[in-house]
Amino acid sequence: MRIIKQYLNLSSSCRGAAVALGNFDGIHIGHQKVVSEIKKIAEHLKIPSAVMTFDPHPRRFFQPSAPPFEMTPTHVKSRHLKSLGVDIHYVMPFDKTFASLIAQEFVENVLVSGLGVRHVAAGYDFVFGKGRKGDVEFLKKSGEGCGFEVTLVPAVKTDNGKVYSSTVIRKHIVEGRPREAADSLGRAWEIEGEVVTGDQRGRQMGFPTANVNAGVSIMPKLGVYAVWAGVPEGKLTKWYKAVVNVGRRPTFDGEGVTVETHLFDYSGDLYGKVLRVAFIDFIRPELKFDGLDSIKAQILDDCRAAQEILDEVPFNDITASLK
Repeated sequence: MRIIKQYLNLSSSCRGAAVALGNFDGIHIGHQKVVSEIKKIAEHLKIPSAVMTFDPHPRRFFQPSAPPFEMTPTHVKSRHLKSLGVDIHYVMPFDKTFASLIAQEFVENVLVSGLGVRHVAAGYDFVFGKGRKGDVEFLKKSGEGCGFEVTLVPAVKTDNGKVYSSTVIRKHIVEGRPREAADSLGRAWEIEGEVVTGDQRGRQMGFPTANVNAGVSIMPKLGVYAVWAGVPEGKLTKWYKAVVNVGRRPTFDGEGVTVETHLFDYSGDLYGKVLRVAFIDFIRPELKFDGLDSIKAQILDDCRAAQEILDEVPFNDITASLK
């Protein structure tokens, strides 16, 4: 899959695709339907399939001081889109100039002159252009005059009739419901980041942890979770059962949120590596303890609980779409 971060002066091999438009945060089951539709269209037309997203997320651009909310940073979106068989990922730099484009300019300058799109697909609620004035109906009318067709992908609903929604999935995450988030994502939700040096307290207690710098990713409810941890080994990722504490370490008067991951059956050096943490189930909220002995006892209980949970979640269930 090619990743293209501009729309001007592209070669012919980078133009003329069938393009799905959207933020695609989470790439949940509803998003996957849009991707599936654009792939079918591209195959029928014998042209490349493509997905356009924006970096930073428009919400981050307009609200730079807002708390972290993104489920899938751009490089993670690229990984998922590649696994879904997309040929091109257009990553549009959402800066002041791009944000100032009115809907018609987006169509004419970006889609037509820049990308030379042959077909466009978007979800039912996609809006674009300055002031969010453009919608799918606007796209359809514009396409009639500019030489491209538009497919509107209707809402995809759960078995109980609820629409798959990034907003709802974020709510599951921040309220400590990773299983519900996974049901809507079609896979376990994960964060990833470089392993950085901590204060070694876990190692001193016999439970070494990898401290993950999660960057701007949304943070789940504070507490302890059963997770699968993905360690890079060459071009592959090897997954280990693990337990993670997301919290402020109140026993040690900690400040700021840390993501401390204890991998079972792993003894290598993780510092400087990018660790992926796939959340499976919530075990307990963050607690404050009287001393080290009570902490050790609780960690043992947490490890046992995580092992039991992960024994019931076969490895392949969460990794099919994560590679």
